[in-house]
Amino acid sequence: MSLRYQINIRILLSSLCILVLGGSIAIWQARQSVNNEVESSINLAAQLISFTFSQTSQATHTPINWIGHLNALKETRHLSIQLQEPNGHITRFSSKKQPIYTNETPPHWFIHLVESEHPKSERTIIAADGQQLTLIILANPLDEITEAWQESLAFFNSVLLLTLFTILAVNLVFNKAFQSIGTIVNALKTIEAEDYQHKLPDFSIQEYDRIAKAINHLTDKLNASQQENRALTQHSLAIQEDERQRLSQELHDELSQSLTAIKVMAATCARPKADIKKTTGTIVEVCNHLITVVRSMMRQLHPLILTELGLKASMEDLVYHWSLRNPELKLVLDCSNDVDELEQKIAIQLFRVVQECLTNIVRHAQATQAHINLAINPATNTLQLQVTDDGQGCDTNSMNQGFGLLSMKERIKSLGGELSFQASQQQGLCILASIPLS
Repeated sequence: MSLRYQINIRILLSSLCILVLGGSIAIWQARQSVNNEVESSINLAAQLISFTFSQTSQATHTPINWIGHLNALKETRHLSIQLQEPNGHITRFSSKKQPIYTNETPPHWFIHLVESEHPKSERTIIAADGQQLTLIILANPLDEITEAWQESLAFFNSVLLLTLFTILAVNLVFNKAFQSIGTIVNALKTIEAEDYQHKLPDFSIQEYDRIAKAINHLTDKLNASQQENRALTQHSLAIQEDERQRLSQELHDELSQSLTAIKVMAATCARPKADIKKTTGTIVEVCNHLITVVRSMMRQLHPLILTELGLKASMEDLVYHWSLRNPELKLVLDCSNDVDELEQKIAIQLFRVVQECLTNIVRHAQATQAHINLAINPATNTLQLQVTDDGQGCDTNSMNQGFGLLSMKERIKSLGGELSFQASQQQGLCILASIPLS
C-alpha cells in the first residue's frame, strides 16, 4: 500500500468522523433550537392574547379579526392558531406569510430527528356577544426545521470542501516529494551498480536535501574505498608475483644447482678410483644447505612453529630472527600465555600484522628500540595489540597512502576489530589494534 493511498484514506476517515460528530452535534443543537423557538412562540402568543383581552375592549376588536392579525405576524410563523365555537365548529386562520426559504422541504429523516412533540395550548375567550370560544394554538415548526436544515447543509458542504482542498494540497505536496524520492531511488540504483561518480542535486525540501548530502558523502567514501581496494588488490597481486618470482629464482639457484651437484657427485662415486669419503662429505654439506634453504622458504611462506608451538613461541621466534638480522635495534616482546588459546585464523593474522610492523620499523623508522605488547583484556574480552617505537615518526596523511597500513587494517577488520595509530614527526609511532573475542 503506497504512502499516498494511506494518507488519503486517513484524511477521508478523519473527515468522515468530523462529519458524523459534527452532524450529531448540529442535529442536537437544531433540535434544541427548534424546541426553544416553538416554545417561545407559543408562550408569546398566549401572553399576547391574555394581555390583549384583559386590557382591550372586546367591542373594539372581535376575536376573529384580532386573531387573524395575530396569525399574520412574523413571530407566529411557527404556530397554527384555530378558534373553536361552542358547537364544535373550528375556524382556521390562513397566514399570508411568505416562507423564509424557498428551497425544497428538508428530508423526512431530518424532520424526524429534529422535530419533537409539542402539546397544543387551549385558551377560553369571551366574544363581544358573550359567546364562549376556545382558542387553540398548535406548533408548526417546519420553517424553523427548514432553517436548521439549511445551516446543516452549509456545515456539511464546508467540511466537504475543506476535505477536498486538504486532499488536493496533500497530493500536490506528495507529487513534489515523490519526485525527490524517485531521484534518490535512481541514485541508489546507480550506487548499487558501483557507479560512485553520480551526485544528487540540491533539494528545496530540507529533509531531502540532508538525505542527498548524506548519500553524496557516502558515495565519496565508497569511491575512496573502491580506489583503495583496487590499489591494494593490485599491490597484493604484484607482491604475489614477486614472491613467486623470488621462489622460482631460489628454487633454480639453490635447489636445482644443489641437486645437480649431488647428481654429479653420485656419478663420481661410481668410478673405480673415486674418493668416496670426500664425496659423501660434500654431499652431506650440500644437503644441509638445502635443508637450510627449504626451512627459510617454509618460514617465509608459513611459520610452521605457529601451528606446532602456538602464537607466543612464533612471536618470540620472529623477534629473535629480526634481532639477529638487525643488532642495532632493540626489540622487546611482552606476550601473555593466554594468546596460545586463540583461534588459528586470529593467530596467523596477528603474526602477519606484527611482521609488517617490524618490516616498517626496520625500513622507515630508523628506531633504536621497539616494544611489542600482546595480551587479552578479560574485562572487555578483547585482544589488545600495541607496537611502539622511538623512531622518526611520520605524517598521518602519508601513512594513509601506504599499502602496509592498508593491509594491516584489512587484516584486523577481517577479524571484526579496529586498528588505529598515533604518529608525529620525530616522536615515534604507536599502532593499536583491538579485536573482540567471542
